[in-house]
Amino acid sequence: MKLTETKYTKDQGLLSGLIRIHILYHASKEPIFGLGMIEELQRHGYKLSAGTLYPMLHGLETRGLLCSEKIRSGRRSRRVYRATAAGRKMLAKAREKVRLLLGELLE
Repeated sequence: MKLTETKYTKDQGLLSGLIRIHILYHASKEPIFGLGMIEELQRHGYKLSAGTLYPMLHGLETRGLLCSEKIRSGRRSRRVYRATAAGRKMLAKAREKVRLLLGELLE
């Protein structure tokens, strides 16, 4: 661990898998976009910047778990993300793993 690494950075590394599961969950329900996802994650106690979230979204897309498209609204355009079939399948696997872990944590 680097001496300059903060507690937040260490926590974020540990929680990044949960954040990705959260992203996949919402993207499987409806199209999502970066700022909306930052706000949603804040409601659940995660504090992410755009500089943290967008690489996660791009990584999930590169792995084939999300797909995206640019939507134009007036003069603005927004990239929206949806879960792919592979993303929904991975979410189902993650859901089972979380269920097992939660059972152990609550024993």
